[in-house]
Amino acid sequence: MDGLLYPISLLVVALMAVAFFRGNSIKLMLFALAIGVYIIYSHETGHTATEYKNEAVDSINKSATDFTKDRGIEGYDESKKVVK
Repeated sequence: MDGLLYPISLLVVALMAVAFFRGNSIKLMLFALAIGVYIIYSHETGHTATEYKNEAVDSINKSATDFTKDRGIEGYDESKKVVK
């Protein structure tokens, strides 16, 4: 994150957590703290949820491709199927 955006976002998350705590909403406070942890983690490591999602999708796609190659499935062909 650039410049002051990172510290300001952490401050906003901390203020939200305090407000949720004062309002006796412990679940929302824990959720706000989890968001803060994610912000810190993604800033320090560079790994994001989008990167994790893309890796999972690529892995599933590779597994599906390998499965079809192993089974000899070439895909669906409309011209071979006759519906009556």
